[in-house]
Amino acid sequence: MKDKKEFFDSVSNMEMQIGQLYQQLGELKQYMVELIEENHALKSENDQLRRHLDQGMEKPGLILPDGEEDERTAYDQLTEIDIGEGYDNLARLYQEGFHICNVHFGSPRRDEDCLFCLSFLNKK
Repeated sequence: MKDKKEFFDSVSNMEMQIGQLYQQLGELKQYMVELIEENHALKSENDQLRRHLDQGMEKPGLILPDGEEDERTAYDQLTEIDIGEGYDNLARLYQEGFHICNVHFGSPRRDEDCLFCLSFLNKK
C-alpha cells in the first residue's frame, strides 16, 4: 500500500513540475514574441534612418580646389534651408510612423496617433 501511495505522489509531483514548465515555456514564448516585434520595429526604423541619411548625403557641399569637401560650408548651407522644408520633414517622419513631439521624439508610434505630435503639426 505504501508503494502505491509513493508512486501516486511521485506522479502527482511530476504533473505539477510539468505544469510549471509549461507555464515557463508560455512566458518564454511571449517574451520571444515581444523580442521579435521589437527587432522588426528596430530594423524598420534603421532602414528608414538609412534612407534618410542617404538622401542627406546626396546634397553636395562646397568642393575645395584640392578636391576635398568643406563640411562647415555644407552644414551652413543645410542650416539655411527655409522653415517650410523642416516642417515638411517632420510631417513626413510622423507619416512614416515616428513621434515628432518633445515627449517621445524619434520613437516608433505603433499605429496610433499621438495628440502631442498632432498638436505640434497643427501649430501655425
